[in-house]
Amino acid sequence: MTDVTADAVAPDARRAGRIVYGATVVFLCAWVLVPLYFLLINTLSSPQAVNAFPKSFIPAFDLGSLTFFANFSGMLNALKNSVIVAAMTMVMSIVIGAPAGYALSRFDFRGKELFRLLILLTRAFPLPLLALPLAVLFIRTGLDDTAFGLALVHTTLAIPFAVLITYSLFSGIPIELEEAAWTLGCTRLTAFTKVVLPLILPGITASAIFAFVISWNEVFAAAVLTIENRTLTAFLLQTLGEAPLHLKFAGGFILVVPALIFIFAVRKYLFAMWGIANR
Repeated sequence: MTDVTADAVAPDARRAGRIVYGATVVFLCAWVLVPLYFLLINTLSSPQAVNAFPKSFIPAFDLGSLTFFANFSGMLNALKNSVIVAAMTMVMSIVIGAPAGYALSRFDFRGKELFRLLILLTRAFPLPLLALPLAVLFIRTGLDDTAFGLALVHTTLAIPFAVLITYSLFSGIPIELEEAAWTLGCTRLTAFTKVVLPLILPGITASAIFAFVISWNEVFAAAVLTIENRTLTAFLLQTLGEAPLHLKFAGGFILVVPALIFIFAVRKYLFAMWGIANR
C-alpha cells in the first residue's frame, strides 16, 4: 500500500517541480527582457507617446531621439572613449588576474588564504572615499583626463573578480595534465599555453566580459577623473541631467546596446563555459 502511494505521489511531485522550474525561468526572463523592451519602445516613440498614458506596447518607430543623439556634439567621441577604456580594462585585468589566479591555484605559500581574503577586501573600500586621493595622484602624474588612467581605475575594480574566477578555473584542471606535459619535454610555460590555456579559454573570456561590463557601466570615476575625454556614462550623466524624458530613454538605449552586442558576439565562449553546445 505504501509503495502504491509513493508511486502515485512521485509523478505529481515531478510535475510540480517542472511547473516551479518553468515559472522561475519565465520570471527571470521577464525580469531581464521586459525593462529592455520598454526601453526600446520609449526610445522609438515620439516625445508625446513617451509622456502619454496609457502607453502603447508597440513602438511608433520614431527615430527623432536617436537622430538627436547621433548628431549631438561629443557623443561619438564619448562612445569611442568607452570602447577604448573597456578594451584596456579587459586586457589589463586578464594579464594581471590570470597569472595571480594560476599562482594561487598551483603554489602553496605562507599567507595564501589571507592573500585571497585581501583580494576581496579591496572591494570593501567605496570608490567615493578614494576619489580625492586618486584625483590628486592622477593630476600629479599626468594621468588625469586620459583613457589609460581611467582604465587603471577600472582594472583595479575588475581584478579581484578576475583573480577569483581564474583561480577557480585553474583549480578545476588536474595538475597531472601539466605534469604529463612536463615529462614530454614541455616547460612550465609551454605546458600552460598548450595544455591549460585551451581548457580555460571560455572562462578567461567570461572573466574578460565581466571586466568589460564593469568598465562600461562605471560612472563615478569617469565623471571625477575626466573632463574632456569623458566616457559614454559620464557624458550622459553630464548632458541628460535636465533633459526631457524621451532623450533619457534614448541615452539609456545607446548605453545598453553596445554592451549587448559585445556579449552576443562572444556568447559561444559563455556557452562553452556553462557546458552548452556552441551556436
